[in-house]
Amino acid sequence: MKRRRRGKIIAIDGPAGVGKSTVGRLVAAKLGYDFINTGEMFRALTWKALSSGVEVSDFPAVAALACRLRWEFRPTPDRTLKTFIDGENAAPYLREERVSSNSSAVAANPEVRRFMCRLQRRLGGAGEIVMEGRDIGTHVFPDADHKIYLDADIDERARRRYRQLKASGARAHLGAVREAMLTRDLNDLKRKINPLSQAADAVVVDSTHLTLHEVADKIVRMVRARRQRRDGSR
Repeated sequence: MKRRRRGKIIAIDGPAGVGKSTVGRLVAAKLGYDFINTGEMFRALTWKALSSGVEVSDFPAVAALACRLRWEFRPTPDRTLKTFIDGENAAPYLREERVSSNSSAVAANPEVRRFMCRLQRRLGGAGEIVMEGRDIGTHVFPDADHKIYLDADIDERARRRYRQLKASGARAHLGAVREAMLTRDLNDLKRKINPLSQAADAVVVDSTHLTLHEVADKIVRMVRARRQRRDGSR
C-alpha cells in the first residue's frame, strides 16, 4: 500500500551554479518544509571513498562502500537536512578540492545512483520536503507534487559560483569557473544513467535576471496558487 504523504514534495532540478540550494532552502523555510541538497550525498560518499583509500573509478568498490556506511540526515534549526556518515558530519569536507574533482565520477556510478535513489525516496516519501538535484523530478520522484526546472545563462551561473567561491576564501578565476561549469553540464547531460533533463511537466524558471529571493518567492506563489485552486475546487 502506498504510504500517505503528510505534505507535498517539491522537486527542484537544474544545472550547476544555478542557485538550486539557496532557492530550495528559501522555499522550504517559507513553507515550513525540510530541505535537502542531494548533491551533498554524492560528495559525502566521494569524501568517504577518498578517505578510505577506495578508488572512485572502481565502481563496484564505491557502491559496496555506500551500502556499508551508516547514513543519517540530521535537521539544522532551519530544517536543512545535513549528511552524517557513521556518525560524522560530512559538511566540513564537501567543498574540498579533491572531493570536487572526483564527485562527478561517483555520481556517474550506476549502482551508486540506484542506492542514492532508494535513500532519497525514503527521505522524501512522506512529503513536506524540498529536494534539489539533477534527476529528482524525472527519476527520484516522477510523481512529485511540484516540479521546478531552474535555469540561468551560463555567464550568470559562472559569476554566481565565482562570487560564492571568493566569499568562502577560495582562490578562483572567472574563466576557469565558467569552463569547469560547461564541463560539468556536459557530463551531467551525457551521463548514461539518469542524466540531467527537464521533466515534461516541470515549470521552467529562468533566474538570469532575478535574485534568488525573487525566484524563491515565485515558486512559493506557484505552490500556494495551486493549493488554493485545489481547495477551491472541492
